Amino acid sequence: MIREQLAKLRERPQAKVLVVGGGINGVATFRYLAMQGIDVALIERGDYCQGASGASSHMIHGGIRYLENGEFRLVHESVQERNSLLEIAPHYVKPLQTTIPIFSTFSGILSAPMRFLTHKSGKPTERGAALIKAGLIMYDVFAGIGGRNTPWHNFKAGKAAREDLPELRDDVKYTATYFDASVHNPERLTLDVLREGLNANDQARASNYVELTGVESGIAKLRDVLSGEEFDFDAEVIINATGAWVDMTNQDLGRETKWTGGTKGSHIVLDHPELLAATGGREIFFEHEDGRIVLIYPMLGRVLVGTTDLEHDMNEPAVCTDEEVEYFFDLVHHVFPGIKATEEQIVYKFSGVRPLPSHDDTAPGFVSRDYQIKETRLTDTTTMLSLIGGKWTTFRALSENLGGKALEFLGAREVKSTAGVAIGGGKNFPRNDGEVAAWFAARESRAGRERLRILLERYGTGADALLEAIGENETLLEHTKELSCEELAYMANYEQVGRLIDVFIRRTNLAFRGLVTKNLVIEVANCLADPMGWDKSQIQAEIDHSVSVLADSHGVLLD
Repeated sequence: MIREQLAKLRERPQAKVLVVGGGINGVATFRYLAMQGIDVALIERGDYCQGASGASSHMIHGGIRYLENGEFRLVHESVQERNSLLEIAPHYVKPLQTTIPIFSTFSGILSAPMRFLTHKSGKPTERGAALIKAGLIMYDVFAGIGGRNTPWHNFKAGKAAREDLPELRDDVKYTATYFDASVHNPERLTLDVLREGLNANDQARASNYVELTGVESGIAKLRDVLSGEEFDFDAEVIINATGAWVDMTNQDLGRETKWTGGTKGSHIVLDHPELLAATGGREIFFEHEDGRIVLIYPMLGRVLVGTTDLEHDMNEPAVCTDEEVEYFFDLVHHVFPGIKATEEQIVYKFSGVRPLPSHDDTAPGFVSRDYQIKETRLTDTTTMLSLIGGKWTTFRALSENLGGKALEFLGAREVKSTAGVAIGGGKNFPRNDGEVAAWFAARESRAGRERLRILLERYGTGADALLEAIGENETLLEHTKELSCEELAYMANYEQVGRLIDVFIRRTNLAFRGLVTKNLVIEVANCLADPMGWDKSQIQAEIDHSVSVLADSHGVLLD
């Protein structure tokens, strides 16, 4: 399919709008414009959701800490979009119970207004129960506007707080528990949004592994990353949705801008049963000793620990450093003093750069997470819209604003909102145990219960299309029972797999969970050889590339 989409771009090298960047915001804008009947194309120089979108904390949240920055509009929009995603993407977005351990009552009340007014962190000051309580009341009020689908927060004090999570520090005075949401498969949710765009409009085209190298007289210069071939593409509107690379993309287009100032955020994933049990099945969200808001939470049988917020040079790759790992170990010990985390328990590391606006001397934690849209005229008939900022949770609302700017330039109007429109495998997704059991029972003649569970988690109700495609003779792989050659062929044919590594990181969560071995890499490469058209030398090149990426970028050394 990846070659089919590329062929469509080359066969008809023009569109009304060209979206550059296949992260969640670019893909969502593509979907929105396709739903309006616009002739729209999208390109991504790597794989979809490969950059910051795939390196997030996997949270769909309102951003309670943004209240301290005075970003009330963003928090209101975010909690409303969180509520919406729980309804329209229930296959990937799940309620996340979150607990804040609190060690004082009134701390931070005097320093919070100064942080609000100056946006400078200054000397770290712990946030006490009174301040957190006020923030959670406001947060819940925002969440309830238009209808509530998450419970109100609750506080526990003294012995009750410690009994709730017995491994917490002895000096915990209170716990505050509220609900946000998590997205366990952000990469696959991005693919679902992309597919919705492709299905909405026959003119819509999208291809990963295609990069924008320049613009001459309003004509975009594109290059096929996998083959090196170049071709021209004409569009009236170019949307620069390349995230933290916006300025670098504009520079390639001969337009010098200094709009971005991304910060690096890293995470580690631990296979740590003791820590997993200590979380009580909920996210632990708290303030570390340096004032940084950090998190520990269970995901897919592992524990995700993050995140940092460090200034980053965009000319350098974003990787999780040894210093960051030590920081994560310290924060685990900060709240769970009886639990030790070690290097041997790390199964995966990842790091990305937040697409923040330039912020001079503003402390990274106080830089706005809201988004801006900048317009640049390339010629009398061609304009460029650059997206600055943006967060995962608000991708749907953002896409309507950004896509709406493109419609204005084209003299077109919105014909359909994305509000309330179910996404991909979220359509008719079973909502309770009874509905899940019925879903399994209706398909037990086609696959075993455990296989169906894996497919429902991976595709949502889109699993039916896979079951139809693979037929009744599926053979699971030797080195994992979570994949088959037939499913890999489906991914190659329908999900634009471009490289072997795409399967382990973005079409499945096998790498995230530490389940990739050298033998599995070899087995998957050989399964993909036929649908991808790889010869022996290409198979070996893909194996070597996957092993290298997992080691260099994610700290995974395969045996």
